[in-house]
Amino acid sequence: MEVEMKTGFWIVSIFLLIMGSASPGVGGEEEKVAANAGLAGFNRYIFRGYEIGQDSLVFQPYLGTAFKGFSISFWGNIDSAEHATQSFTPDSPGRKSFNEVDLTLSYTYNLGKLELSGGYIYYGTKFTAETEELYLSVGYDTIGKPTLAVYRDIASYPGTYINLSLAQSWKVYQEITLDLGASVGYFNGDSDYWKTYESTTDAYTGEKYQAFHDGKLSAGFTIPFGKNLATQALVQYWFPLSSMAKRQINGRSYNPGGHLDENWVFGINLKFSY
Repeated sequence: MEVEMKTGFWIVSIFLLIMGSASPGVGGEEEKVAANAGLAGFNRYIFRGYEIGQDSLVFQPYLGTAFKGFSISFWGNIDSAEHATQSFTPDSPGRKSFNEVDLTLSYTYNLGKLELSGGYIYYGTKFTAETEELYLSVGYDTIGKPTLAVYRDIASYPGTYINLSLAQSWKVYQEITLDLGASVGYFNGDSDYWKTYESTTDAYTGEKYQAFHDGKLSAGFTIPFGKNLATQALVQYWFPLSSMAKRQINGRSYNPGGHLDENWVFGINLKFSY
């Protein structure tokens, strides 16, 4: 009920921001707002290397709006048939579930080629305790568009996640682009939840988990249809970045969140922007 109430509040907030931002400003000039929406379909959902479900299709709707540097966005995950993994305990085993709603508030400021961003993320998850994060990121507009982001969990799973990403697109035919990307992540858990597995106690009583965590390579083709609509065919390869991230002891994950495996993600992303 709490998740549903928060979701409703944020959807109303998004609607009000869009309507208010699009109304005439001082002197009768119309204030412009950027809006975007999308729907993606993939063979699985991976979050920071963790496999959230398997052997099913997932659908991920997205809605966002931005105005004068401020933005609000909504993202969701719908699993067509939930199946357990080393990192995921289904809330509806074998059945469809709208099992996650993420809501983000952020502000972005540009200093020439330097882009600074910060914000708040609420994770409304059915399969685990909901939580919240604060984040800061800095990106530079050059080849590869390098971006360094730091996320800090302030609720259920206190810890810090650091991600360095690269992304670049090239036109290959008319307006069709080839999109390549790569990222690496480091995780440092600092609450009792993140204690690692010890064989001597057969329990999660060891030192707190910290490691070079996940890596991702991605490639896709974006095909525009007119000015505001595009579709992207996408493939991603996820992999553990260190032996600690993939480590198992006596069949148990060393990492309390579950060990990381190599995973391929395939899908289509339909995007609308205004």
